[in-house]
Amino acid sequence: MDYRLESDSIGEKKVPVNAYYGVQSMRGAENFCITGQRLLPEFIISLAQVKKACAITNYAVDEMSLERKDAICKACDEIIEGNLWDQFICDPVQGGAGTTANMNANEVIANRAIEILGGRKGDYTIVHPNDHVNRSQSTNDVIPTAAKLTTAKLLIRVIAQLRRLEDALEKKKKQFHSVIKMGRTQMQDAVPIRLGSEFGAYRRAVLRDLVRLERALGEMYYVNLGGTAVGTSLNAKDEYVGALAPTLSDITGLPIKKAVDLIDGTQNLDSFAFVSSALKTCAVSCSKMANDLRLMSSGPRCGFQEINLPPMQNGSSIMPGKVNPVIPEVMSQTAFLVMGNDTCITLAAEAGQLELNYAEPVLYHKLFESLRAMEGALETFVDRCILGITANARRCEALVENSVGIITAICPKVGYQKAAKAAKEAIKTGKSVRTVLSEAGFLTKEELHAMLEPETMV
Repeated sequence: MDYRLESDSIGEKKVPVNAYYGVQSMRGAENFCITGQRLLPEFIISLAQVKKACAITNYAVDEMSLERKDAICKACDEIIEGNLWDQFICDPVQGGAGTTANMNANEVIANRAIEILGGRKGDYTIVHPNDHVNRSQSTNDVIPTAAKLTTAKLLIRVIAQLRRLEDALEKKKKQFHSVIKMGRTQMQDAVPIRLGSEFGAYRRAVLRDLVRLERALGEMYYVNLGGTAVGTSLNAKDEYVGALAPTLSDITGLPIKKAVDLIDGTQNLDSFAFVSSALKTCAVSCSKMANDLRLMSSGPRCGFQEINLPPMQNGSSIMPGKVNPVIPEVMSQTAFLVMGNDTCITLAAEAGQLELNYAEPVLYHKLFESLRAMEGALETFVDRCILGITANARRCEALVENSVGIITAICPKVGYQKAAKAAKEAIKTGKSVRTVLSEAGFLTKEELHAMLEPETMV
């Protein structure tokens, strides 16, 4: 392989001659072999959008020539369109609060801009990674800003899938309104409930999740870009700092605003912890729902069998005909992933000292993973489970009729003690509640019919 020789403050290093990355990217890739993964494509795009906004704004305040600005913007546009992603060689988990990721972007953009201007890669007299691509910037404002852009984009997709789930649950609420089943508390028979009402309750939880996630999304639009190293905007003109957010908003199509306090925006990661917390709460709600669906569909002969889940695949390599509730299972497993990641994100957000948090990379890595996983799980949950659920109305009716729990309805008329005695008799003998009550003579036939009618109980 042919090489070019590049140098930094550490020393000289051979870089593959055709590589768009440079010496600092290579050092970072060698130092941080942690996850075996690369930067998320959405994050790479966000980095390119930030660099483009900075180049445009630097030119506007006479800090960059038109020629360099245009070349840098063209290189950024190519990356935004999906080119050169293979040149981002660093691991997402890295020391230096993201310096390697920032320099990887600077070097790739610089070398592509050099090519655009007719030069050879590595000739940084034409476009320099630090002096030009990173002009008026620091890792400490670039990386958090790119992370907020990425989080916002991913969160918007999660919210869209959550809205689809809410809509699907509303449809099932209406579809199952007439189906009355046995409610259960502590896994024991309780009193009747509409199957539609259960799906309506799931929908209510999802609506609360949407409110929380929308609020968290709003916090992602306030960025510290322009704060440079510690939020004091050292080496950045006032006009540049003021113009960055509107420029970035135009590029991304997102309502980006400058953080009210750039020092706060550089020091603190609580807004990311808030996103993770809201996402975890959503995961809890979805996993609880998945648990319920598995129980209600259990069987097909020896379980509740109150609902049918769409059959997705064979459930066993040894038991013919077995079909497992694989979609609720994967929903719950995704929830576990999100909950575990939230612990990591919480610890990382707390780990900062003074003006910067060194643990940003692992926080972003885990947050992006959670967001992408929830998007996929929610889409799968809606399309391959919720929309295809059907009710076994006769089975539900039979379970209600044979339940002892319906005896609760007569307590106000005969008292708790007599009702409990009748319930014990029904359990002991296997007789129906109606039969036991009729034989005991507590109520007339007409009263029994009126009070034990499931419709009156729901």
